[in-house]
Amino acid sequence: MPITHLLLSVYIATFLIGVPANILAFCTFCQKVRRKPAPIDILLLNLTISDLIFLTFLPFKMKEAVDDMHWNLPFFLCPVTGFLFYSTIYNSTLLLTAVSVERYLGVAFPIRYALCHRPRYAVVASIICWVVSSLNLSVVYIVPCSHWIYSNGTIMDDPPTTCYLNFTQGQLSILLPVRLELFLVLFCVPFLVCTFCYVNFIRILSRLPNIGRRRRLRAIGLALGTLLVFALCFGPYNVSHVVGFVRKDSESWRDVALLSSTLNACLDPIIFYFSSVAVRSMLRTVNKSTTALFCAGLDKYR
Repeated sequence: MPITHLLLSVYIATFLIGVPANILAFCTFCQKVRRKPAPIDILLLNLTISDLIFLTFLPFKMKEAVDDMHWNLPFFLCPVTGFLFYSTIYNSTLLLTAVSVERYLGVAFPIRYALCHRPRYAVVASIICWVVSSLNLSVVYIVPCSHWIYSNGTIMDDPPTTCYLNFTQGQLSILLPVRLELFLVLFCVPFLVCTFCYVNFIRILSRLPNIGRRRRLRAIGLALGTLLVFALCFGPYNVSHVVGFVRKDSESWRDVALLSSTLNACLDPIIFYFSSVAVRSMLRTVNKSTTALFCAGLDKYR
């Protein structure tokens, strides 16, 4: 199977599954935050918004795959799509890390956490996540536009035919260190923090006698599942940063490695489902309504 077919298949599947799932989660968290805001709901709402922005620009990546990785859209959409595509991926790593910290503090310091349990702290944390990911990914704006400029400063008559794909040695000298920084700051640090928080979360939770077995197992399963999603979704693409830096080149398999990060937009709603009673309740309501409409339709034609 050609790589473009694989990319297109994963993009379409992610879009078809991720859009309705994240819209459902978005509506649920909006209602919850409006009614009684909690830090975890604010963080998950921001994670949902990040996924929805990612999914909004995914059709442009589909078009690119259909055109055999040539950029036939207006070129100004190249840096915009690239920036929002990659910044939301790293924004997800930061927000998932913030969620892990919130859960850890809740079980490690329950009394102090209850006293300092303020929604505004989650708002501040969310803003920091958005700002940090946006600033770090600003290079995605610079590099595609530099394709359009000759070394003497004159502008090419026609825009490049690819988007964030082929680079000169001068561009790589800027891009590869930035990618290594992304690996260290926006993947390694968040992953280590997540691992610390969830390992201790599981350790503390397994010792608490006043929590039911089913609830404890679900919480532990959620912690392990989130860590697994973090590693599998964001690991391969970030490893390509290190390999590219060592080899002084942009690896050709980066687009395939990016597919696992793309799938994160489908897997986040699973985390939402097990993290929030409101999401589970909303899903049951939607399921009952859909079943009732389906049965009513069948009765109509009998």
